[in-house]
Order: sequence, then C-alpha cells, then structure tokens
Amino acid sequence: MVNRHRGEMSIQMNGTPQKLCLTLGALADLEDRYGGKNILALVDTFAAKGLSANDVTNVLRAGLQGGGAELQDEALMAAQFDGGFAGAVRAATMLLKISFGLDDTQVPAADPAPREVVDEPAPFPGVV
Repeated sequence: MVNRHRGEMSIQMNGTPQKLCLTLGALADLEDRYGGKNILALVDTFAAKGLSANDVTNVLRAGLQGGGAELQDEALMAAQFDGGFAGAVRAATMLLKISFGLDDTQVPAADPAPREVVDEPAPFPGVV
C-alpha cells in the first residue's frame, strides 16, 4: 500500500501495480542523469517546457528505483502503462507534484525564484 504523505504513489505497469517514490537517492540519481543540475531547477524546467519522452522515462526510472523496483532500462523502455504514453506522462507529473508537496492546482514556479517552505517544523527548535 502506498502512502502519499511519504511521497509514494502507484502506477500500473505491464498490468502490475508498481510503487513509485522519489527518495533522496532517487533524486540524486535523477540530478546525475541531467549532468548534476539542481533538482528544483529541473522541476522548474519541467514546468516551463513540459516533459519530453526522455524526461518521463527518467522520472519514472527514479520513482521506480525509489519505490524499490529493480528494473533494467530496457524493461522500462518496453513497459506498457495504463493509458499508454499519456498515462506515463500523468504518472511522472503526479509523482513530481506529490514529491514536492504540490496539489493538483499547483505547478512548480516557472522562474527560479527562491522557494518558501511553509508548515514545516524548524529543523533545530530554538535556533533562529
């Protein structure tokens, strides 16, 4: 069972449910796939320019890795998703939204403005 509060979601891949989660390690690997580009800058680029087929594959690969799947690149490239490519795009988009705490009405900022974290506890109580 997936837990959205932990950034998890499920996708039907080849008729089987798969858990997706962008863990810290999965995000680091995603950054590596884009030459070390900052993950927030990547999300902003995705929001401004949309997702290419390569972007969808990279996000889903990272999500599957974070969800615990051991999947070869060739298997991912040959996978069938509910809803076809559009379903894969929706899954990649939803995974990014869940992972970055956005709801369905929000999209990442198109400009690289600093992000404000709200409703988060201070990491070190008492330290300003």
